Amino acid sequence: MTKTHAPTVLEVCCASADFAVAAAAAGADRVELCSNLVEGGTTPSVGAIEATVERVSIPVMVMIRPRGGDFLYSDLEVDVMLRDIARARDAGAHGVVFGALDADGGVPRERIARLVEAARPLAVTFHRAFDLSRDLDESLDVLMQVGVDRVLTSAGRRAVVDDLATLERLARTAADRLTILAGGGIRPHNVQAVLAVPGIREVHIGASRWTRSPMRHRVEGVAMGRAYEPDEYAREEADVARVGDVARGMRAFGESG
Repeated sequence: MTKTHAPTVLEVCCASADFAVAAAAAGADRVELCSNLVEGGTTPSVGAIEATVERVSIPVMVMIRPRGGDFLYSDLEVDVMLRDIARARDAGAHGVVFGALDADGGVPRERIARLVEAARPLAVTFHRAFDLSRDLDESLDVLMQVGVDRVLTSAGRRAVVDDLATLERLARTAADRLTILAGGGIRPHNVQAVLAVPGIREVHIGASRWTRSPMRHRVEGVAMGRAYEPDEYAREEADVARVGDVARGMRAFGESG
């Protein structure tokens, strides 16, 4: 008789409504909708949220991040986040994703508690600002106390598979108080190793690729950005093959003994 594991969830980070629709069709169980992936993701437009919610049947988590860069926010930026949370809820989002740190790398308890309260009844994920905090165990304790539902983490490493022991410790500490969402460097070849960690049932992947723009008219030498060299004649889209491969790997793990 085939033994089955507890159900798993594949969350895909998506940079647009088109991206999210493609990821859902390829096998995602949930999407994290954001903008500006080159900065690690910022808050998407209300239009993008509404269009995505209307077109997918899976939960849509919305990134709430007022800018790229660090996670030390001013009072004004927190006000922007509160407003964006309200707009995301009104647009039909199933949950929101945010994070913040203080100047010493700690999780600011009162600030996060305020954001969590503002988000309800939506689900709340604390994003990978967690991995930049000064002490993962201390940060997890704070997040359990303020009542977030989920923490996205690579166990403080570039790729989560680089420290599965820490991932297991975090999951054991979290137990039934919140969900540890594993992310960072997860690919078809290693997703089953991540899911084999006790307490890990959810994984988060980035699955994008750059393709050439279909624009026929082109103007060379006029860039629309700085700090990197953008290509106005390329576009980022869902890597549906990677999403599908990870989803199949997760299903195979669930069906294995």
